Amino acid sequence: MITAILEQPERATRAINGTESWFALVTRPRHEKVASEALNSKGLETFLPLIQRRHQYGHRSREFDVPLFPGYLFCRFNVSNRLPVIMTPGIVRIVGAGASPIPVSDVELMSLQIAMRERIPAHPQVFLRGGAKVAITEGPLAGIEGIVVKERDPLRMVVSIDLLQRSVLLEIPSARVSALPCNSN
Repeated sequence: MITAILEQPERATRAINGTESWFALVTRPRHEKVASEALNSKGLETFLPLIQRRHQYGHRSREFDVPLFPGYLFCRFNVSNRLPVIMTPGIVRIVGAGASPIPVSDVELMSLQIAMRERIPAHPQVFLRGGAKVAITEGPLAGIEGIVVKERDPLRMVVSIDLLQRSVLLEIPSARVSALPCNSN
């Protein structure tokens, strides 16, 4: 089972002129949930995709919700007001080039949010650059874009977050997918 922590606190303020973007944040090891809660308490919107893992202890087993991308979480904020974000306990830095944060693609993050919300079976996947780009054309996941990994039914498709160089593998009936033009971003 897949879950996600997607918080949209009522007191969260959104920039009227659209200057808020999604950014990937690097967290201390195993501090993703705590950092997400701390950011939410500051009125910021966060997204932490989680997957369920089973651990065997002798004859007993227990299931845990663990981050899909260990060491990362996503937060929406205005980059010119990033001090409250980087001063949050558990946050190491904002992903970017040197001291310049780089926002995560809205299309990539929206695709991941939809997949988590619809509880599509997802597994961490090695980041892939090549392969045919496709889009899901029907069903609750219509509009999600990704890269084909396996062409047989069910088709295996990877949704990637380029900035983090991380990917998620989704299994989709091939009848619901169509190819995108080569120049699509």
